[in-house]
Amino acid sequence: MLEQQLLNGLMLGSTYALIAIGYTLVFGVLHLVHLAHGEVFMVGAFAGLAAVGLAGGNMFLAIFFGMLAAALVGALVHLLAVRPIRQRKGHELAPMISTIGAGIVLQELVAHAFGAEQVGFPHGMSATSWQIGSVTVTAVQLVILGVSVVLMVALHLFVTRTRAGMAMRATAENASIAHTLGIRSERIVLLTFVVASALGGAAGVLVGLSFNAISPFMGIDMGIKGLAAMLLGGLGNIYGAMLGGLIIGLAEVLSVAYLASSYRDAFAFLIMIAVLLLRPRGIFGSTHHVEG
Repeated sequence: MLEQQLLNGLMLGSTYALIAIGYTLVFGVLHLVHLAHGEVFMVGAFAGLAAVGLAGGNMFLAIFFGMLAAALVGALVHLLAVRPIRQRKGHELAPMISTIGAGIVLQELVAHAFGAEQVGFPHGMSATSWQIGSVTVTAVQLVILGVSVVLMVALHLFVTRTRAGMAMRATAENASIAHTLGIRSERIVLLTFVVASALGGAAGVLVGLSFNAISPFMGIDMGIKGLAAMLLGGLGNIYGAMLGGLIIGLAEVLSVAYLASSYRDAFAFLIMIAVLLLRPRGIFGSTHHVEG
């Protein structure tokens, strides 16, 4: 029983980790809490569902289209709702408030296009399963865990090994110095939104596959979980976001299994509050730049 719950918790936590990494990347580069990120995640879920309908149930194609659509939407949010307001150099909270408006617009557009009710992915996509001792493993669970791990490793390599990733870290450290060194900061900021949104889009499809239920309003709850994971791991720390997501996912699943489903959110956030009381800067410590 415990082994099964740990597997379920890792599966859920890995999706929270992908969302939290998106928040972390944007915060690390812009010092901005991107409050439309949950809605970008939701757009990725619906794009994946649309791709499934067109491609006959291919999970990997659904993930690809979810990432692509979310990346495009994330770029538009930056170009239309964040960059123009940052360039005006108004109140520092103005870009964050603008992302709230962008998120509401995305909710309404998706609700108009797909309806406000929950919809699910085809049931046949989760039919295959294997029994390993006392643990039941489904094909969808393997895909969720596998894709999450691959994306996290790919992000680590991107941030630490590529010129664009190093430019992203330099911009996060000090945008003025990075610009003096010839780094085009605005392009790097746009790239950050694209990468963060693509990860959120992948998480949206994975959550849709896991719960077989998505709605235009799912971004609110999942976005809060992603923010909590980011705070738990430490602001600006990619690895902290990964660990924070896994902790919250495990806490939720174990609370459902051994307490009651009505406590799942409360229990997860109680753990977050306890950790922050003991270590206010998060598990890995908060930074003002992207740490890879």
